[in-house]
Amino acid sequence: MASPDTTAKTLSRRDISLYAISAILLVDQIALSAAVGQSALFWWLVVILLFLLPNTLVTAELGTRYPEQGGIYAWVKRAFGPRWGARITWLYWINIALWMPAIFLMFAGVFSALFWPEMTLWQQVLMGVALCWLTALVNGLPLGVSKWIPNLGTPLKFLVILVLGAGGLLYGLREGFANDLSLATALADPWAGLAYLPVIVYGCLGVELVSAESERISEPRRNVPRAMLTAGLVTAAFYLFGTLGVLAAVPAEEIDMVTIIAVSMQRLFGDSPLGQWLAMGLGAAALATFFATMVTWTLGGNRSMAEAAKAGEMPALLAWQPRGHRAPLGAALMTSLVGSAVLLIYGLSARAAEELFWTLFSFGAIIFLLPYLAMHLAFLRLRREGGESHFRAPAGPLLSALCLLVLGAAILLFFWVPGEPLDGSFLMQVGLGVGLTLVIGEVLVYRGERGARAAALS
Repeated sequence: MASPDTTAKTLSRRDISLYAISAILLVDQIALSAAVGQSALFWWLVVILLFLLPNTLVTAELGTRYPEQGGIYAWVKRAFGPRWGARITWLYWINIALWMPAIFLMFAGVFSALFWPEMTLWQQVLMGVALCWLTALVNGLPLGVSKWIPNLGTPLKFLVILVLGAGGLLYGLREGFANDLSLATALADPWAGLAYLPVIVYGCLGVELVSAESERISEPRRNVPRAMLTAGLVTAAFYLFGTLGVLAAVPAEEIDMVTIIAVSMQRLFGDSPLGQWLAMGLGAAALATFFATMVTWTLGGNRSMAEAAKAGEMPALLAWQPRGHRAPLGAALMTSLVGSAVLLIYGLSARAAEELFWTLFSFGAIIFLLPYLAMHLAFLRLRREGGESHFRAPAGPLLSALCLLVLGAAILLFFWVPGEPLDGSFLMQVGLGVGLTLVIGEVLVYRGERGARAAALS
C-alpha cells in the first residue's frame, strides 16, 4: 500500500500560488536590479512586457496541457525524447546547486552588515556551507511539512519589499531622493543598464516550478494556470515597487549587491536604538526569505532530478528517498555537496564578497537560462501536435519565439556587452565552469543510457 504522502493531494491553489510567488519573488533580486541604477525601471517594464508575461502564459499552457510530475523535464522529454529530458534535468538541477552558494553568500553578507560587521570573507563562506546542508535537511522532510517554509517565506517577502518600497519613497520625500527617478532620467540613457539585463530576465523565471509537484496538486488543470498568472503579475508589481524604494534612498554608485538590503534598512530606520532594532528585525525577515527561496527551488529541482534518476536517465543515487515518504533526499544531499564545493573553490580566488557573488551568480545564471531555451522549443513542437488544454496562450508560438530571443540575448550579455571591453579573466572563469558543467552532464546522460540498456537486456 502506498504511504499517504505518496498519493495525497497536499497542495491547494493557495499553496501553489504562494509556492510560485516564493519561487519568482526574490528579495535578493531587488538588490541586483537596484545596482542597474535609474535605468532599471525602464528595463523592468521592457522585460515584464516582452518576457515575464509571455513566459508565464506559455508555461501556464504547458502546465495545464501536460500536468505530469517533473515539470520542465517532462515537457522537454515529451517533445524531444529521454536524452534531451535528461540533459535539461541536469542543467536545471545543477544550476540550483550553483546558485545556492551565491544566495547564501548574500545571506552571510546581510547577516554580517547587520549583526557581525567584523565577519571575514571566509567566515561568510563557512556560513554559506552550513546553510547548504541545512537546506538538504529540510528537503528530507515530508512535503506536507516542508511546504510551510515557502508558505511562510512568501508573506515575509511581501513585508520586506513593501517596507523597502514604501520606506524608501517616504525617505526620499522627507530627506530628498538619492537618485533622480523621473521617467525622463530612466529613458535618458537606458543602454547604461544593458549589462544587468540578464539579471532582470533571471528574476522573472521559476513560475514552472510548481509543475514539478503536479502529482500533489489538487485539480492541476484549473489551479496551475491561475496560480502561475497570479504569481507573474504579483511579482512584477513587487519588483518595480521594491527597486523604486531602494533607488529613492541609496545613491546608485553606493549600491553593493551583497549588502544593499542591510544598508537600505539602516538608512530607512536611522541610528536610534529603536531604528537599529527595526532594521535588525526586518533584516532577519529578509534572511528568512533567502532561505525560503532556496528551499522552494531545491524542492522542485530535486524532485525533477529524482524523477529522471528513477527513469534510469541519471545516476540511481539521485533517486534515493527515505522510507515512509517521497522526499528526494539523494538529490538534495548531492545538491548541497556541489554547492558547498563550489563555494569553497571559488572562495579561494575571490578578494571580496561582491566579486565572489557576481562570479557565482553569473556562472549559475547562464546554466539556468539554457533549459528555458529548450522549454520554449518544446512548446513550439508540442503546440503543433495539438492536444486538449483548459488554458491556451494567445498567439502562443509568437510569444514563445519572443521568449527565445530574450533568453538568447541575456546569455550573450553575461559574457559581452556591446561597447564595453571583454573581461578575459571573467570569461575564462565562468566560461570554463559552464563548459565543464556541460561536459559532466553529457557523461552522466551517456552513463544513464548505458545503464538503462543494460537493465533492459538483463
